[in-house]
Parts: sequence; C-alpha cells; structure tokens
Amino acid sequence: MAKTFENLEAWVKGVQLAVDIYRITRKFPKEEVYGLTSQIRRAVISISSNLAEGAGRPSKKDFGRFVNIAIGSLNETESLLIVSSKLGFIHQDVYLETRGNVEELGRILNGLKKYLNS
Repeated sequence: MAKTFENLEAWVKGVQLAVDIYRITRKFPKEEVYGLTSQIRRAVISISSNLAEGAGRPSKKDFGRFVNIAIGSLNETESLLIVSSKLGFIHQDVYLETRGNVEELGRILNGLKKYLNS
C-alpha cells in the first residue's frame, strides 16, 4: 500500500518542482554552487519533505504545521527563483513556466491548509 503522502497532489507537485529546480540550477554559474544554487535547492526540497513528514503526524493540527512550513519553503523558492531570473541565470520562458508551477502549488497548499484547519 502506498504511503499517505505519496497520494497527496501537493507532494507530487512538490517533488516535480524539486526535480525541475535541480535541472534548472545545473546551468547556474559554478561560483553560485554554495550560494544561490544551494539555497534554492534546500528550499525546494523542503516543500515535499515537510509534506511527507506532516502526513505521518497523528492529527490534522500537527499536519497543518508542516503544511505551513512547506508554504514558507515555497515562498522562499519563489523569491530565489525571481532573484535567479533577474540575475539572468534562467531563460525567461523557463522562468515563466516554473513560476506558474510555483503558483499552482501555492494554490494547492493553501487549499490543503484550509482543509486541515476546518
């Protein structure tokens, strides 16, 4: 039987976003490997990781705390994506597509948050 978190649309989209960000950041300048590259990768991987951890918690309230952390990590990812774009590290078409995926995941996470708070 699949784990509960693997059935969450937010987790699936979070994992895909992480894969996308890892692919995008492979093309970042080498001098950014310990800076922007590392920071955005840590932020994006935190999204699905927190959803997985929260889904294993015994109550909706506990899960909700981890969803809030995932939302914070998504916001950090989005901010770093904007900076990366402004620095010219990401092609505009890739940036716009990825930004759209970030916004979609944000809507899904906010819906999950509302459900858990009800």
